Amino acid sequence: MNRIALSALCVGLLCAASAAFAATDLVIATVNNGHMIEMQKLGKFFEQANPDIKLKWVTLEEGVLRQRMTTDIATKGGQFDLMTIGMYEAPIWAKKEWLLPIKPDAAYDVDDLLPTIREGLSLNGQLYAAPFYGESSMIMYRADLVKKAGMTLEDRPSWDQLRAVAAKIHDPANGVYGICLRGKPGWGDNMVLLTTMANSYGGQLFDMKWQPQFTSKPWRDALTMYVDLMKKYGPPGSSSNSFNEILAMFNEGKCGIWIDATIAASFVSDPKQSKVADKVAYAQAPIAVTERGANWLWAWALAIPKSSKHPDAAQKFINWATSKDYIKLVAKETSWANVPTGTRKSTYATPEFVKAAKFSAAEGKAIATASPKQNTLPPSPYIGVQYAAIPEFQAIGVATGQQITAALLGKVTADQALEKAQQAADREMRKAGYYK
Repeated sequence: MNRIALSALCVGLLCAASAAFAATDLVIATVNNGHMIEMQKLGKFFEQANPDIKLKWVTLEEGVLRQRMTTDIATKGGQFDLMTIGMYEAPIWAKKEWLLPIKPDAAYDVDDLLPTIREGLSLNGQLYAAPFYGESSMIMYRADLVKKAGMTLEDRPSWDQLRAVAAKIHDPANGVYGICLRGKPGWGDNMVLLTTMANSYGGQLFDMKWQPQFTSKPWRDALTMYVDLMKKYGPPGSSSNSFNEILAMFNEGKCGIWIDATIAASFVSDPKQSKVADKVAYAQAPIAVTERGANWLWAWALAIPKSSKHPDAAQKFINWATSKDYIKLVAKETSWANVPTGTRKSTYATPEFVKAAKFSAAEGKAIATASPKQNTLPPSPYIGVQYAAIPEFQAIGVATGQQITAALLGKVTADQALEKAQQAADREMRKAGYYK
């Protein structure tokens, strides 16, 4: 064989070998929060176990991520093999047949998933997104300040009781504010809190005829309470505060009471991050007339778009990243206090987790008592606690959130804010054909 022929043969063999061992590029779109960043770090273990799959990450801020994913999946663009979506998108996109059903292997143990989380990510009983972590809402408060004031906080206090405690511990002269709540406008910001408040007063977003309910008494009572709390016992500049801003304030010891996502408990109880880690206690979200919908329910989950170029590899990654073994891997590489929570019964039954996470009982109870279907005291036509799983809700939630912030700033009264929200919601629902 001459030198040219030999060279050609070698090149051919090398090309064939490269093709045989070429890795599948699995493109994953995800949000830039702590648990997802940790998943990227630990992705090397998945790649080691699956050398034929290479993980490619597209990590974005939540709003940008949602916009990119929505555009891609609606146009069947196929940019992503896996998407990180929430409970809001899962049933909507499944109904539009944009997602492939989740079909994990036998070792996955679907029945170990927390029922309310599984329910919120399903359509007609079929799971369309696998939960990576879940959350509800609960009260995080400074037990030392409450005790010093001679007060107590019940496990499920009323809003009136909470206001009384906030008034007692409010001490702005010493840099402590009685209560910190989200004030930034948005369907995923202040509306998350206000909707659960209205639910607890016996309200709902829409009645069974899909008529918006923002001018109802429960919404008026909830917004009046919210504005009163924030103006009297909240920090200045609350209209621009969301989760991260309040977390920073709480960890600095500036907030007496905070009602927000249960996921915050792992941060406020961490002495590496929080100056008051040993002084925090937990209670269930407050109520007015009912527990129905008093605390929200959410999950970030992994879903496979129908346009995925590698659906089998995507399902394999889901089996790994949302499994019991992944939770154990996080515990081994970091600690049990840092594992993604709110997804599996087995996590809350693990002694090491219960010992490390002093908030585990309160978090587990909050998630178990929030249901995306048993969400309001009067019957409601929509799925979701702090949102309605319909495409029109985003615009309605944004418009209403802006009016709530306007009321907080004193630009309009509570009644004026809710009247404007009602009008905006009515226009959206009529335009979408829910009624004439």
